[in-house]
Amino acid sequence: MMVQHGAVKGHDAGEGGGQTLEFLTFTLGPEEYAIDILKVQEIRGYEAPTTIANAPDFLKGVINLRGIIVPIVDLRIKFNIGKAEYTPFTVVIILNIGLRVVGVVVDSVSDVTMLRQEQIRPAPEFAATVNTRYINGLATIGERMLIVMDIDQLMLSHEMALVDAAHHAQ
Repeated sequence: MMVQHGAVKGHDAGEGGGQTLEFLTFTLGPEEYAIDILKVQEIRGYEAPTTIANAPDFLKGVINLRGIIVPIVDLRIKFNIGKAEYTPFTVVIILNIGLRVVGVVVDSVSDVTMLRQEQIRPAPEFAATVNTRYINGLATIGERMLIVMDIDQLMLSHEMALVDAAHHAQ
């Protein structure tokens, strides 16, 4: 399934004001997350990657995507969210981060959601044991609570060591 980059990013919402942004929503365990749709290249079914010796547990390995070697990160393992089971619903979201292509494994993809900037509330302050530096905020749509991730911040982090931060275009 290919995701088309919409021209809605930055669309003026008209009534209610504010800028409207598009997000791809997905699940990790019981929670629903959202990432900027413009970072998404495509969505693929999960296929077992080629493992890399001495890689961290969350780095499942690499795949060859039309001649590009793509590292595959399992966000369930990275965020310690339950047991990572690979089902027919498990998908890999292929992202363009900086000058790199990276795949992230998630339980399932939900949909593309439009949010106004004012719908995204800051993440609450937690004790030092809870790391919120990869969270832009929280958004509520009806009964759904979305955790809006800063996927750039996560993938560019030193602990991931996937993307050279010097090459990241802001």
